[in-house]
Amino acid sequence: MKSLTRIVLAALLLAPPVLASAQVSLDVSVNLAPPVLPVYVQPALPAVGYLWTPGYWAWSDDGYYWVPGTWILPPTPGYLWTPGYWGADGAAFIWHEGYWGPTVGFYGGVNYGFGYGGIGFQGGYWRGGHLFYNRSVNNFGRVHITNVYNRQVTYVSTHVSYNGGTGGTHARPTAAQLAAARGPHAEATEAQRSHVAAARGNEALRYNANHGRPAIAATARAGDFSGTHVAARGAGAAPRASTAAREVSGQRAEPAQHGTPAARAAPERRESPMAQRAAPAQREAPQREAPAQRAAAPARAAPAPRAAPAQREQRPPEQREAPHPEAPHPDEHEHH
Repeated sequence: MKSLTRIVLAALLLAPPVLASAQVSLDVSVNLAPPVLPVYVQPALPAVGYLWTPGYWAWSDDGYYWVPGTWILPPTPGYLWTPGYWGADGAAFIWHEGYWGPTVGFYGGVNYGFGYGGIGFQGGYWRGGHLFYNRSVNNFGRVHITNVYNRQVTYVSTHVSYNGGTGGTHARPTAAQLAAARGPHAEATEAQRSHVAAARGNEALRYNANHGRPAIAATARAGDFSGTHVAARGAGAAPRASTAAREVSGQRAEPAQHGTPAARAAPERRESPMAQRAAPAQREAPQREAPAQRAAAPARAAPAPRAAPAQREQRPPEQREAPHPEAPHPDEHEHH
């Protein structure tokens, strides 16, 4: 498979070494669409001040490889991360590098999860030089967080990893997002660049080896693939940040972050109350009248075989009528 790689670098003379007012980018163009995003759980926050940066598929001469999601220290207080993204341009797919800045810019409408639902960042915000974390999409682990809030986030269920073209997202940048890309911002930190380099050199992270299900889908610290990390739960399934985040941090997520988990749980709760309420109905039809029916049979000197069918014919109506008074309960439970 042939690929075309092009490097576009832009620099400003009046900017600090790391900062720039125009995005510094390493744009890669290939003729093969990136794989879907794998499903994984977010590792616990290593310490206060770290910000989550989602995983993504990158490109090398050996094809696509997975760059695990990880926690990163922002280059300066007040900066948030705008993830990179793949964008379709005709038959080519071009990678647009991510960057740090005061506001989150455009990242293709790609749902990376854990606060990056396609537009902006719902995982936290800066105030007074302090980072406030959204409990519903972050896994705190055992780290004590003082600046915390809880805001439920709903995502569109999709695992598409690129923008435009056939099968990609259809998001377009807003004026504010374009301004964020043109405004002051910083390129990826040294820790992030080392993280990418380590991923590029790890054969297990290549798509040809893991088939979209990397063994190291996310790490607690950048470049530490032997420490705390998590494997992908699957590829090709809808991404769950809410579900993953809720399972790991006791929150959501999504997915809280997604209404999907709750919707799936509802049928189970409806079935359980029905089973519990059906039991009393069956106990209340203990055939107390049956003895009278049996007594009547001997008085008529009717054959015993005829009395038994009479009892069987009366039971079905009672069993069918019993559930009716309880039918409204499952619907009421669903609304709570």
